[in-house]
Amino acid sequence: MDAGPEGGGTVNWGSTADFFAMGGYGFYVWGSYLVTAACIAGEVLFLRARRGKALRQVRAEKGRNETAA
Repeated sequence: MDAGPEGGGTVNWGSTADFFAMGGYGFYVWGSYLVTAACIAGEVLFLRARRGKALRQVRAEKGRNETAA
């Protein structure tokens, strides 16, 4: 069975620059990776902020309940 480009085998680039150029689609390929990574990082940051806010609210309510009792 042929493992060439037509056979769906491995992909070979002539150089690192060819790899990053992605056959002329590098801007779209690497741009999509960048946007995805930024969205994931933003989600992690927002989740950490929400968790911190929730913990502060729980601590504040716990403090109110202990002083009221």
